[in-house]
Amino acid sequence: MDLFDYMRENTMEQEAPLASRLRPRTLDEIVGQKHILGKDKLLYRAIRADKLSSLIFYGPPGTGKTTIAKVIAHTTKADFTQLNATVAGKKDMEAVVARARDNRGMYGRKTILFVDEIHRFNKGQQDYLLPFVEDGTVILIGATTENPYFEVNGALLSRSVVFELKPLEKEDIRELIHRAVSDTERGMGAYQAEITEEAADFLADIAGGDARAALNAVELGVLTTEKSEDGKIYLTPEVMAECIQKRTVRYDKTGDNHYDTISAFIKSMRGSDPDAAVYYLAKMIYAGEDERFIARRIMICASEDVGNADPMALTVAVSAAQAVERIGFPEAQIILAQAASYVACAPKSNSAVNAIFKAMDSVKTRRTSVPPHLQDAHYHGAGKLGHGIGYKYAHDYPNHYVEQQYLPDEVLGEKFYEPSDNGYEKQIQEYFRKIKHPGGEE
Repeated sequence: MDLFDYMRENTMEQEAPLASRLRPRTLDEIVGQKHILGKDKLLYRAIRADKLSSLIFYGPPGTGKTTIAKVIAHTTKADFTQLNATVAGKKDMEAVVARARDNRGMYGRKTILFVDEIHRFNKGQQDYLLPFVEDGTVILIGATTENPYFEVNGALLSRSVVFELKPLEKEDIRELIHRAVSDTERGMGAYQAEITEEAADFLADIAGGDARAALNAVELGVLTTEKSEDGKIYLTPEVMAECIQKRTVRYDKTGDNHYDTISAFIKSMRGSDPDAAVYYLAKMIYAGEDERFIARRIMICASEDVGNADPMALTVAVSAAQAVERIGFPEAQIILAQAASYVACAPKSNSAVNAIFKAMDSVKTRRTSVPPHLQDAHYHGAGKLGHGIGYKYAHDYPNHYVEQQYLPDEVLGEKFYEPSDNGYEKQIQEYFRKIKHPGGEE
């Protein structure tokens, strides 16, 4: 590196965004992720010993995937090279592989290839890397915000260790905020800024575990806030609210967060927690989820998890789905909230689910025939075949009920639908007891 290269690199570092300048350079500078970077954890030990196998880092934005890769770059003796899957092509990968082969053959040196946003590589690009990962030409480190089990080649995954990074804890974000404000070398310390505890607490909360979002807000606040008479910049909750504006929901409608959020929404309705159900509904709406998709999930839950314990739940859900299509947002959010909270508050039963599953299993495994007295007696010649003979018309009997065989002989006596003790299904049980045993004896 000559003088001009050094000056250019130094200038670029000084002009880089705060989040980039504050990026940790050593393992001990990393904040959070103790579940994988604690001193007794595999990843920590492997980085320290420079004994890495191929890795996949998976987690939301701003949780440290690239940071850990950069720390590895600073600590490893291997040749470290980086590609961004959004812009890298096959020629870029061929160049990396060629250099890796030279490193290995001529110098006995390993090559670590860090691929940011590896889920952006198509199948062909991932397949190209596979043999070089298999034979050790390159050690692959991939970073992705998407579930790697959905987005990354299964063969690559089988040769890698997957580490899931979690959103940073509020206290971790607070530590980074104070470091950013006070650090005179790489932070904003030269600006003589101070942040109130209330502002730091607010920002740490609203950042939602995203360190980059918090640091970007600090930088914007310092650079745009006028100095007070004492020459200092004061970062208040109001300043921070303006700088971060609103929490960006980490939610990709085609990715893992989509499935996690809809799963939490359904389980909250099933679990009779209307507060949680409405919260996840709001999260989906805020992220731009299709209202028709949400409505469909409410209808399914109304039948699957409420069923006949409250037959009105499905009616409410279907009506809401129709209303949402006709009205649209923003009013549709009120309709969805009404339906979701109704389903959440309704008594629960999965008797219909159990009934159809048991019946389907029986149908698949046994061949049956309709009892003759239930067969259609109206078509020509049916009577001569005995179809319909002996059928008892239920409305001709007390309580509009008469005891007779309805199930095929082959499954006679089997129970498929068994009402629960919840809600209206309890009344169904009482109704059957009444009509089958009008005298009160069973």
